[in-house]
Amino acid sequence: MKAWIAAVVAATGCATAVDPTPGPASPAYLALGDSVAFGFNPLVDLATTQVTGYPELLAAQRGLDVENLACPGEASGGFVSSTGADNHCRENRQAYPLHVAYDGTQLQAALKILASSPDIGLVTIDLGANDVFLLDHLCGRDLTCILSHFVATMTEYQKNLAVIFTELRQVYSGPLVALTIYNPYPADATAEYAIEKIDVALHDAIEAEGGVVADGLAAFTAASHGDPCAAGLLIKLPDGTCDVHPTPAGAKVLADAIGAALAN
Repeated sequence: MKAWIAAVVAATGCATAVDPTPGPASPAYLALGDSVAFGFNPLVDLATTQVTGYPELLAAQRGLDVENLACPGEASGGFVSSTGADNHCRENRQAYPLHVAYDGTQLQAALKILASSPDIGLVTIDLGANDVFLLDHLCGRDLTCILSHFVATMTEYQKNLAVIFTELRQVYSGPLVALTIYNPYPADATAEYAIEKIDVALHDAIEAEGGVVADGLAAFTAASHGDPCAAGLLIKLPDGTCDVHPTPAGAKVLADAIGAALAN
């Protein structure tokens, strides 16, 4: 699998034909999260094309086999509960295959893999962007509306993170890294406010369980020079605007941020 990952990274960085080879029986690296970890690309047919994200880049850099459970649209509520709020993760799981097929929630799948795979020596997670997007869908970036609902959003997010990290630690004691959310809209003060608050909560929750924070926000900000679209860190759409998801260059910024956090 490592050779396949390296070939993907070298050839396309982001998308390749679906590889029929089964994954490793005992992966060394478990990746959890949302569409950023999944490697979502709105320009490809996800039913026939397998994409790669920062976990595959990080795995190639470190010579690890990776099991990537990430689901596009995953919010903290859906990560924990099959009835929890999500941003269409459940619909996406029906529309196209994830990197790994599993029943139940992402948390349940992660706990099962960790309990049965003693060779896993790294777990990463990014989670919270879709909690922000759900609030944005409700409020349409109206700051007054966001502020009026933000306490409830943060309370639910913090509660879900506590459940996630506590349960992961019950079956896994190794390196646990949370990647903070980058801001695809650095000129938007409302987005900046919400993302920074979510990132603080993620930082506090992972450190409470002896985990490590990889500062995806700072890394993306530094690499983008104030405009991640112009800097080539976000996927360019046919109309000339950019999607919120990273290009291979953007995914490398995130993988490098995790690598730097592990080196400290």
